[in-house]
Amino acid sequence: MKKSSSIKGKINSLETMGLVDGPGIRFVVFLQGCPLRCSYCHNPETWDPSSYKIELSAEELVEKIKRYRNYFGQDGGVTFSGGEPLLQKDFLLECLKRCKKEHIHTAIDTAGSVSGYEEILNYVDLVILDIKAYQEKEYKNLTKRPMTNFLKFLYACQRKGKKMWFRTVIVPGLNDTKGFVLGLKNFISGLKNIEKVELLPYQTLGVSKYQKLGLFYELENISDMDKEKCQKLQKVLEEE
Repeated sequence: MKKSSSIKGKINSLETMGLVDGPGIRFVVFLQGCPLRCSYCHNPETWDPSSYKIELSAEELVEKIKRYRNYFGQDGGVTFSGGEPLLQKDFLLECLKRCKKEHIHTAIDTAGSVSGYEEILNYVDLVILDIKAYQEKEYKNLTKRPMTNFLKFLYACQRKGKKMWFRTVIVPGLNDTKGFVLGLKNFISGLKNIEKVELLPYQTLGVSKYQKLGLFYELENISDMDKEKCQKLQKVLEEE
């Protein structure tokens, strides 16, 4: 590992008043770089590790976070998202250690798509895990990567007793069925410390980004997910 003083984080953006990235009000750090190529990704600008907009040391970033602690107080904290935050392991670990010393609640929003996270999990209060799919074929079709790392990460979180939120994007014609939701329910049954499971309606907000970046968008002919239908599927998930 590099010395902490030399670690620089590659950051796409910072959000100081996040309301959907964990409990309470969150300071959200969107780290640059992602190994997945999800068909519905609405932030393709975070894929390339070299296309970062901000570079900060762990010390500099945590000093910024501390300035907002009066806003997030005891109920909120900081969430490291992306891209895939686990790609920048050394930087993330140093940030988490510094946050814990300041008694700041920490969360990571991840797809669990890389390895080398065991020590990182020791400093994380909440894991927000993106479940792209729960079967190998569907997962690979959607992300262009195998499911192996995701499963290893999930079970590592279980071993360590990490509190978890699960999130799954529901896309029209792809996984917007009762059968998919029941399969998801079966997949997560028996897992421990699951505080919340959210079905998120697919939106087309990111399409213009692909056009600007000259990238092909696989779902360009698919409309936004009907929110009422998504809510009904959420009820199916929550039924005993």
